Amino acid sequence: MSSDETPSSDFVVTDRRGKDRRAHTDRRTRTIPVAVERRGGSEDRRQVGERRRQVDPTTCERDYDDEEITFMKAMDAYKRANRRPFPTWSEVLEVLHALGYRKVAEPTTLPGNPVLPEKNGTHE
Repeated sequence: MSSDETPSSDFVVTDRRGKDRRAHTDRRTRTIPVAVERRGGSEDRRQVGERRRQVDPTTCERDYDDEEITFMKAMDAYKRANRRPFPTWSEVLEVLHALGYRKVAEPTTLPGNPVLPEKNGTHE
């Protein structure tokens, strides 16, 4: 098609800038009763959600001791307050220090690892 030719009249132009077509049929403006109200949250669901956040799937929902629960809650609070879903190890150490943990004993072997952890950057 050259620039001298006029456009074909096969096109239909619809002007949608005018009156709102949904003004009289919008279902959100009508009050329609529902069979079961699903939006009203109950306290029971909230408690289940908090418990679910504390469950580590790799441990098969084992019972945590008080120290573990305190640490998990502190980490959860840190992540929420700082909007950090995946904190660095330095941040984890900061949370531990905030809970009062300090290194006071000599290093021992790590669980599942027969080698002693590094001490001041060198192996013993």
